[in-house]
Amino acid sequence: MRRYLVLTDESRRHPFLASLPPHIRRTGRNAPPNRPTLLAPPIGAEDVRLFLMAYCACLLAVATFIF
Repeated sequence: MRRYLVLTDESRRHPFLASLPPHIRRTGRNAPPNRPTLLAPPIGAEDVRLFLMAYCACLLAVATFIF
């Protein structure tokens, strides 16, 4: 029996992936170009201030327990 090294569709090797319909198994290069992209929400000054307050509070708590 002759075995080929390259399969025609690599995603069909797994039984679960082989059971999916073709429109679900699309990869990034086969996906339609008009898919919406996820954008990160803008980070404002209030977000930075709250992050720094939480960071300092945790640092102070850890330092208190250590010393």
